[in-house]
Amino acid sequence: MQKTLLSLVAITLLCSAETTEIEQLKTRVDTLEKALKTQKDQALDEKIKNAMGSIGSFTQTDSLPDIAFIANMSALGRNVDNEAYAGYQIPGFTTQPSKQPFNPKRGFNLNYGELEIQSTVDPYFDVTSALHIEKDGLHIGELYVMTRALPYGLRLKTGKFRSEFGRINSHHQHTWNFSNIPLVFESFFGAGGLADEGIQLHYTAPTDTFIQAGFEAMQGSNSRSFGDTDKNTLSIGYLKSSVDITDMTSLLAGASWLHGKSNEGDSDIYGGDLTLKHIFDSYSSLTWQSELLYRDKETTDINQKQAGLYSELTYAHDKNWATGVRYDTLFKNIDNQPDDLNRYTAMLEYRPFVFSKIRLQYTNDRSKWIGGERKDTHEIMLDLTIAAGAHGAHAF
Repeated sequence: MQKTLLSLVAITLLCSAETTEIEQLKTRVDTLEKALKTQKDQALDEKIKNAMGSIGSFTQTDSLPDIAFIANMSALGRNVDNEAYAGYQIPGFTTQPSKQPFNPKRGFNLNYGELEIQSTVDPYFDVTSALHIEKDGLHIGELYVMTRALPYGLRLKTGKFRSEFGRINSHHQHTWNFSNIPLVFESFFGAGGLADEGIQLHYTAPTDTFIQAGFEAMQGSNSRSFGDTDKNTLSIGYLKSSVDITDMTSLLAGASWLHGKSNEGDSDIYGGDLTLKHIFDSYSSLTWQSELLYRDKETTDINQKQAGLYSELTYAHDKNWATGVRYDTLFKNIDNQPDDLNRYTAMLEYRPFVFSKIRLQYTNDRSKWIGGERKDTHEIMLDLTIAAGAHGAHAF
């Protein structure tokens, strides 16, 4: 009997031990399952947080706008008084005086202040504005939105912007090597160049050699060559390429075309540009830049076929000093108008630092009629430009 009781106790204890181990195993499995679920939930929460952060908070903290202020002013001497010079014409190209935004009078000129604001909006768009602060008010020089992430080397821009027709037109005045726009651009587009509302599609080829093409559709409000704005009437196309001739020498060439309408008829302008730059060291370089433009403009009675070019050579001696010369000419004109309208310019530039420059420039201009006759104009100018704030790098 005693043996039977001991056997029953042993069996009971054994079953109890097995039950305890099974429960412990179940507890451990439940704990592991909960831990795995917690890790998965945390990983999912982290992914959602990152995704929401890249979209929702992208523009709030990571992309504050770059803001820059640019000012330009000059002191100028000229052998023509202000009233007479304000009425100048370029025979065959302009029939009435136009606004002169830069250096219009003898003495002192406050040409403009420019407020530039650039910002990344989100992963898909950038926005850029250039607001001109002038004595007669605030004007929008440029205000456009540009894509960041289109496939296949494409880029889209829309708003008001400077056309990339040719070489110099897309550059702002404070980045020019000389203080006035080339004569042929002034004759065809006015002293401010070609800037208008529209849209641009831009393509950069995925090749070792730089190849870039673009198309622009603009309103056509530039009255010098166009002006029919009942709908968008200006179409522009261009092709640009660059090669490195040596490790220190680069060649950039481009071809451009535009077609627009005026109240009298259609206008076609063809352009070719060539820039050759040789770098001697970090601060010293020699640059030769030239552009040729040809215009075929319909009027009520004749087709006006006109052409001109400029060619400039600039030498940057070091990080402070640069000098240059430029030749402008309008060599083809309509009948009974002069075709030797020339201008010669020389400049000496000093940069105390990268954000400021002082330029001394002399110009001999034989392209203008003043007071009903051709006038040989001489002017000497001391020009000051400053750029304060976060200002993006300029294009080559």
